[in-house]
Amino acid sequence: MDSDSTPGDGPGDPIDLADAVASIHLGDTSGADFEPPTDADLHPALLPLSWLLGTWRGHGRGSYPTVEEFAYGHEVSFSHRGKPLLEYVSRSWSLDDSRPLAAETGYLRPQPGGEVEAVIAHGSGIAEVSYGTVQGVKLELASDFMARTATATEVSGLHRLYGLLEGVLLYAIDMSAMGQPLQPHLWGRLYRSRQSS
Repeated sequence: MDSDSTPGDGPGDPIDLADAVASIHLGDTSGADFEPPTDADLHPALLPLSWLLGTWRGHGRGSYPTVEEFAYGHEVSFSHRGKPLLEYVSRSWSLDDSRPLAAETGYLRPQPGGEVEAVIAHGSGIAEVSYGTVQGVKLELASDFMARTATATEVSGLHRLYGLLEGVLLYAIDMSAMGQPLQPHLWGRLYRSRQSS
């Protein structure tokens, strides 16, 4: 290091964490008031998936050989920020006592020729990479890779089908888990929220 340089100036020099901590305590919030644009134009790549946009609420039912059949409330939202991907958020709750059930968040990435890639993280500790197609108002996805944390339930595959029928978003999700073959697990119908446009 030459005599004119100071620590932290070079690309290999460590960041001074003390300065960083001090800037937080001194209220340095440069850029913290930035708000992403809410009226970003729809990217042309999203046109085949634009029928999903908005917030959808409704109910569904679930069953599996390892659990008793159950009913649940469900909310799903699809949004965008002007990039060629849809942001996906899903949450469900028990209709018996309103306790939270499943939560998912991820991205749908449309590709040329009607193909779609999906990356979805589950609150239960599962990560899903799926591939599929969009045809008209039908989206079908099948998992290609599933990963899980040490404490997550063993899920080896998922198959998702979404379709729009007379303004209602219908879906069915098949699952293979805990040694069981791929079979129906969740299905439901969702209605577009009045707050969605």
